[in-house]
Amino acid sequence: MIPPIELYLQGKRILITGAGRGIGKRLAIGLAAKGATVGLVARTKAEIDLTHLEIQHAGGVSLRLPGDVRELDRMIMAAERMRASFGGTDVLIAAAGVQGPIGPMHDADTRAWRETFETNVFGVMHACRAVLPEMVQRRAGKIIVISGGGSLAPRPHFSAYAASKSAIVRFVETIAAEYAEHNVQANCLAPGGTYTNMTDEILSAGEERAGWKEIEEARQVRMTGGVPLEKQLNLAIFLASENSNHVSGKLLRYDDDWKKLAQGSVSPELFTLRRVTKS
Repeated sequence: MIPPIELYLQGKRILITGAGRGIGKRLAIGLAAKGATVGLVARTKAEIDLTHLEIQHAGGVSLRLPGDVRELDRMIMAAERMRASFGGTDVLIAAAGVQGPIGPMHDADTRAWRETFETNVFGVMHACRAVLPEMVQRRAGKIIVISGGGSLAPRPHFSAYAASKSAIVRFVETIAAEYAEHNVQANCLAPGGTYTNMTDEILSAGEERAGWKEIEEARQVRMTGGVPLEKQLNLAIFLASENSNHVSGKLLRYDDDWKKLAQGSVSPELFTLRRVTKS
């Protein structure tokens, strides 16, 4: 029988990149409210100050770690501050990401394309590189990388974002296999459509650049708020807990039936980059 989900996070030390806005901020506040101690990484100090303040007012514990995931030294420094303040990092959640250029590939801004990979791919690599040494030494650790649109299917007009998100899924599959013998599990979490600054970027780009389908979906997300936090949060908590020790190198969506996975009633092999997607 699965224990109450609130018990999964007691004593967990979680380092979260992209914690100043969007999915990263949502998860940081939600995880802190469930009892985790969280380290907040973001480029903009004012944004993590606000996240920290919201966590503190709710009675949670957090540490502000201003830094850019594109800089390995900053990520190593963040991991060192987690060790100095809390004794280490049990869980890394790599949520920092940018949407990159929107529009057809034939007139894409190649500099913006490169910058998208610097944040979305190299940023994830830097975060993992910073926490893996202590996880290997401790023989325990969890890495959760936030995936996104384009990792499961083509995403016209968003080639840089789609390619970068597909790249990190394969990266996660690879490090999961590489560090299995060290008892480190790495997985991707696809959070679904959520109202963030990226939603506004799509709407501002217009139908000619983003495509009519993306515009309609963005309007719907702006109107409804998108996927409820609780669905994303519960999956993140499962992947951060010991109940997911048998799950690694997988890509799970917020609406997957992960409780069956937790109970061992379905094979983890269903949840891979090469999975059959929902219609």
